[in-house]
Amino acid sequence: MRSEGPAVTVHGRGGERRVLVLDPAGASKHDELPATWRPLTERTEVIWVRLPASGDVDCDRFLSAPESACPRTDVVTSGPYGEFAIDLARRHPSAVRSVLLVDPAADSATDSDHAAQADEVWFRRHGTEIAEAREAGITVDVVAHSTDDDQDRVPPPLPLGHPRVVDSVRRALDHLPGVRTV
Repeated sequence: MRSEGPAVTVHGRGGERRVLVLDPAGASKHDELPATWRPLTERTEVIWVRLPASGDVDCDRFLSAPESACPRTDVVTSGPYGEFAIDLARRHPSAVRSVLLVDPAADSATDSDHAAQADEVWFRRHGTEIAEAREAGITVDVVAHSTDDDQDRVPPPLPLGHPRVVDSVRRALDHLPGVRTV
């Protein structure tokens, strides 16, 4: 984990779409977005929160602006922060449109071969919270899993800057009601 650099970076144009990325690996060192995310910033505001470095960053404040001030936000996270992201969304149902998860059961998956199975178990275990979020109009979905292939050489969770994650997030955003990313 990287502790140097700013805890929060904001990139892109607001107005059309807003994505709040809760990064448990702290991959956005300095004041830059991972290169794989930069194309999204042409029409999307990306708020990247480096959770290991954030300390006291209050994620609720990004979702507390009056509804007319910003579009509904899509929250993206991985690994151990899946439950936190769902709880955050449930506290702000009028501000959050979706919670998009990557390897939420990373702590339970023994390797990439079992990541998808572990995520299914995690999803069922958190069924009550997910159902409450969905009843409030929030989409909750696992959009990417670690796999055992040449492009995924790290144990779960798959890093949020991984091209497969960005492609999966983009596809998920394109299928949600509202403005398309591309």
